[in-house]
Amino acid sequence: MGEIPASHVRLKRAYDPVSPDDGTRILVDRLWPRGVSKTRAALSDWMKDIAPSTALREWFGHEPAKWAEFQTRYRAELQGHQAELDQLRDLARKGVVTLVYGARDRLHNEAVVLRDVLLAQS
Repeated sequence: MGEIPASHVRLKRAYDPVSPDDGTRILVDRLWPRGVSKTRAALSDWMKDIAPSTALREWFGHEPAKWAEFQTRYRAELQGHQAELDQLRDLARKGVVTLVYGARDRLHNEAVVLRDVLLAQS
């Protein structure tokens, strides 16, 4: 199958400027980021189903104290989304994929977990 170079999986807030080196931009949130137009987002895809469930998102509430448990629960949810994970892995083997998210916290969000899952199982 081939390794995915770490440099091929990038993270970016939906509110950050789009860059030509973003490659394939995929929104990995269940909700569309407030105040961002589809044009400004410049997305290749929106993978709602790979995002944390509404129940998990609401439980987490981006509280860093819940981060370890959130990662465990989200990884468990991701096991039911092999097709989407495989699609992301295929894209990342071919070139840069930027996982786009709306959260303010750049260290504690689903894209961080998703990147780690993609790189660990390449």
